[in-house]
Amino acid sequence: MAKRTLPILKQLLHRPAPPVSTPSRSVTYMPRPGDGAPRTVTLIPGDGIGPLVTGAVEQVMDAMHAPIYFEKFDVHGDMKTIPAEVIESIKKNKVCLKGGLNTPMGGGVSSLNVQLRKELDLENTEGEYAGLEHEVVPGVVESLKVITKFCSERIAKYAFEYAYLNNRKTVTAVHKANIMKLADGLFLESCREIASKYPGIKYNEIIVDNCCMQLVSKPEQFDVMVTPNLYGNLVANTAAGIAGGTGVMPGGNVGADHAVFEQGASAGNVGKQKIVDRKTANPVALLLSSAMMLRHLQFPSFADRLENSVKRVISEGKYRTKDLGGTSTTQEVVDAVISKLE
Repeated sequence: MAKRTLPILKQLLHRPAPPVSTPSRSVTYMPRPGDGAPRTVTLIPGDGIGPLVTGAVEQVMDAMHAPIYFEKFDVHGDMKTIPAEVIESIKKNKVCLKGGLNTPMGGGVSSLNVQLRKELDLENTEGEYAGLEHEVVPGVVESLKVITKFCSERIAKYAFEYAYLNNRKTVTAVHKANIMKLADGLFLESCREIASKYPGIKYNEIIVDNCCMQLVSKPEQFDVMVTPNLYGNLVANTAAGIAGGTGVMPGGNVGADHAVFEQGASAGNVGKQKIVDRKTANPVALLLSSAMMLRHLQFPSFADRLENSVKRVISEGKYRTKDLGGTSTTQEVVDAVISKLE
């Protein structure tokens, strides 16, 4: 789990607004011929606040004249499966931006989010998220946790590569190997093996319950964190609460061939109905997710422009949605972000 914007957002939300100055860039990007060719991205607005926040991204991309074209599909959490044409689109385009999808609670109905991750062979499809459950006898349900060396090494390598490329100093593996000695033990063995190939990056381990406590009491001790799926979900939502809420946490699910970008914290990614009715959803999380997407597509200058604009709007404090202590609507925040674009 690598959330590069967490420390920045936390600082911006908990300090007096500084005098606003135009940020300067110290890096000039020299793209290779053809790197600026427009890219098509599959767009899934989803449920609840999804259409609001994905609509915000569309407006900002248009205002920036970003080399992105969206192929939009109507998908909702109450569908039994993701339509074949949506999967075909993502496999063709390699990248998807999506809003939240309602996940039914209980009843044996499969989550479309999990279906999508499995279909695209994304990183987070193991552990408890394997979704392998059955009723042994009436009143007794068995749920299988699946951990493989291949996928554990893959996510560990991604974490260390991210740390190396982004000048991060430490990778922390989060686990429960004191109880789940075989499953989480294999995960740790895989992380240690990959860590040995990156001697310049410090590696440590922490039990998940202690991790959550430490994350709240002393978050600055963490840098890059790598975890099995369920623990990552818990840690990401805890981190979101520290940084300002689910409305500011970006995220991406990355595989070998495909990537899906969405809000980084699952709690609240669909939102309450009154937020939808009042059009007051916070678009920051998905705007920052779309900046991650732009960087993934090798459009770093567009990503920088978007991130700098969002940071300026948050630091000024004039336009913030209710979850950040303001009274602004989604559209007012979007207009403010567009006005700050360089």
